[in-house]
Amino acid sequence: MLDEADALQQSSAALAETIQSAQSSSSSSSSSSAPSTTPSSSGLIWPVNGPVTSSFGYRCLEGLCRMHEGIDIGVGYGTPIHAAASGTVIYAGEDSGYGNLIVVDHGGGLATAYAHQSSFAVGSGAQVSQGQVIGYVGCTGRCFGPHLHFEVRVNGSAVDPLGYL
Repeated sequence: MLDEADALQQSSAALAETIQSAQSSSSSSSSSSAPSTTPSSSGLIWPVNGPVTSSFGYRCLEGLCRMHEGIDIGVGYGTPIHAAASGTVIYAGEDSGYGNLIVVDHGGGLATAYAHQSSFAVGSGAQVSQGQVIGYVGCTGRCFGPHLHFEVRVNGSAVDPLGYL
């Protein structure tokens, strides 16, 4: 279990480093478009419609207790995933823990991450609009069934997405 915990921590640290590196080397601008749902006061929309099946915070799974740095939203395999806000895709690739992962930089230190995707609809460097389909729900990486793992990061640090949705 320790090796798995170390691997998960490394995935999270690598994600934070990817976000910070991309944000410091570019000045992302967000272009606005009509959202698929009404944005929250922070400007983000829900990436999928479904129940939160695992919250942000410490949790224990199979004897491994660690920080869960996002929320899991229970939806079916192949469900379209929508960009929570406009921005630039700074990462679209595979990670051992997150599986198929897309990270979108929204500017101002704000980024969102969408993990465990079955497939991507956009690639690194793409400009995406709020509500645009960026990928499809799956179960890649470390997961127990199809769902979207969604993270909000501010200056690379994970924060509770529910405070932004």
